[in-house]
Amino acid sequence: MESKLKRLMNLVTALLHAEWPKTRDELRADLREYYAEDDASFRRQFERDKDELRAMGIPLITGSAPDTDPPVTGYRIDRSRYRGDLPDLTPDELAALHLANNLVRLGDTPSDDPFWRLGGQSDKPDVAAVAQLPDEPALSDLMDAIAERRTATFDYHGVERVLEPHRLAFRNGHWHVKGHDRTRDGQRQFRVDRFQSEVSRGEPGGFDRPQKASVVEDRPAWRYGDDEPVTARLAVDAPHVSWVLGHLGETAIANHREDGSVVVEEVVCNREAFRSFVLTFLEGAEILGPPELRDDLIGWLEGMA
Repeated sequence: MESKLKRLMNLVTALLHAEWPKTRDELRADLREYYAEDDASFRRQFERDKDELRAMGIPLITGSAPDTDPPVTGYRIDRSRYRGDLPDLTPDELAALHLANNLVRLGDTPSDDPFWRLGGQSDKPDVAAVAQLPDEPALSDLMDAIAERRTATFDYHGVERVLEPHRLAFRNGHWHVKGHDRTRDGQRQFRVDRFQSEVSRGEPGGFDRPQKASVVEDRPAWRYGDDEPVTARLAVDAPHVSWVLGHLGETAIANHREDGSVVVEEVVCNREAFRSFVLTFLEGAEILGPPELRDDLIGWLEGMA
């Protein structure tokens, strides 16, 4: 799928740069690394790509390529129709933005949404999105808060938070927002689907945005939270080691044992999330310390008995 996206984006860019209709063979020469060497396979790919671009609403026009006798059909994009009311973007930026908004859909965004169409009009059925991201109720307010430097107030784990939002990102299947939490006076990252209230926005220009916003981390849930940080030591049996390595990385492994098991060290700031992680191993993992984490899990299990 990644190669297809690259091919489509580069095809749109080539068509936007074209000052006159370019033949299929000229486009093939420009994009040789993205198309099949075999002539028949190339033609099939190219025809499918044309259909997809038109289905997205991209104004692909045809005409006779110059200096061809007999005339050969050429292709280009009508930049005046494609750009519409968009800001002054380069062809490369237009190509990337258009494909991103056509191939990755946010929730149930309608296909005739002006931002989704980006100036194009389609007389064909909607092109299927490659991916569909969850549309959380708070997203629109958070996006506006970030763009206009408004504080965002919401309830999280039973506490009212007043956040200066700096960055919003989709990580590991969930939306996360990160910024300066005035309630805790520090950088915090929150999962948007765990908000317990609607977002209340402050006035525009309510805070100064840092020159370099912190990166939204793709990290396990137990590494961020408001619990007192502790370093957990977790013994994981040999059958689960490859999964732990892939999920946490080699740096999380404190000790490789002779029987193939490992000892993992992880900073825990959310004990409930860490307990859920440990329980996924069933009898294949054991909390070695600290004692309060062991007691937390034992108490929870006894309460379930």
